[in-house]
Amino acid sequence: MRNTNTPVALEGLPFIAGAGSVTLLVAFAAAKLSVALWPVAALFFALTLFIVFFFRNPERTVPADEAAVIAPADGVVIYRGLSEEEHLGNEMQKISIFMSVFNVHINRVPFSGTVVDAFYRPGKFLDVRDERATFENERSGLVIENAQGQKLVVIQVAGLIARRIVCYAKKGDYLSRGDRYGLIRFGSRLDVYLPKNAEVRVKLGQKTLAGETILGILP
Repeated sequence: MRNTNTPVALEGLPFIAGAGSVTLLVAFAAAKLSVALWPVAALFFALTLFIVFFFRNPERTVPADEAAVIAPADGVVIYRGLSEEEHLGNEMQKISIFMSVFNVHINRVPFSGTVVDAFYRPGKFLDVRDERATFENERSGLVIENAQGQKLVVIQVAGLIARRIVCYAKKGDYLSRGDRYGLIRFGSRLDVYLPKNAEVRVKLGQKTLAGETILGILP
């Protein structure tokens, strides 16, 4: 998978380079032409720093319990409860995590297993805190099955600002818990569907760390 041992996500490098280049050009113009341009240079420098911050790629410590399903994203839990999963057609335990522009946006594999299906749905760009986003927004999902035959679904949902979903995993891949498998640029949401009889461990409003926070325990 991409972005292993890189301080920032590789997908962010063009944005960082672009903003950094503009910063240098404006700073050069300020030094040679007019001091009035220094505030503009400072603004672009701040923007460059924010983009680096947005695409940061920290290391995480994955819990040892193999039965634990871990958070695929940094953010806050905005939904938990039973819900019909559209792809499998089963009622499952659903947990939704909202990522603001200030969260790490690298997404991590919630539990180990083989990708038995991968799907993409074009759609709208509603605010991801709107529950209609589950079925109406652009989204990309994986169905992961472990050695015991248990299936979990994780779906990246685009939002008002986030309009670029990146997913490295494909059907047939074996994924390990905590592996980086994708990202969504500039704010979005992750929906995780656990088996109906899984023990959910998170609460509404709880903050999560991708690769570390335990969402639930598989039966």
